[in-house]
Amino acid sequence: MATLPEYRWRLAPDGYATRRQLRVLGLRPGGQDVAAVVRRPRRRREPLLAYLYRIDRAKPVRPMTPGRAEALAKAMTARRTCPNCRRDAGYCIPRSLGMCVPCADSPND
Repeated sequence: MATLPEYRWRLAPDGYATRRQLRVLGLRPGGQDVAAVVRRPRRRREPLLAYLYRIDRAKPVRPMTPGRAEALAKAMTARRTCPNCRRDAGYCIPRSLGMCVPCADSPND
């Protein structure tokens, strides 16, 4: 089993990027395996890890199709709709509450 190259924070060589950095470049990993790891030490806690991918093997981001846009809109509408009062809350319903804030704050009758 081969181990991944490990670099210290901010010392990774050119040609590698995280998923977020690839996204800014308009790319995606495209099925490639993680190529390296960046480790950021922290006091009294586990170090932070960032997985790096090779930029030269990355593929372009797939374009948004009308069907994908419609499915995303439906999913977001479902996240904003309160299951109690069935109204659009105007924000994503907190999972901790399971309902909109006004419904959670109202006394149970």
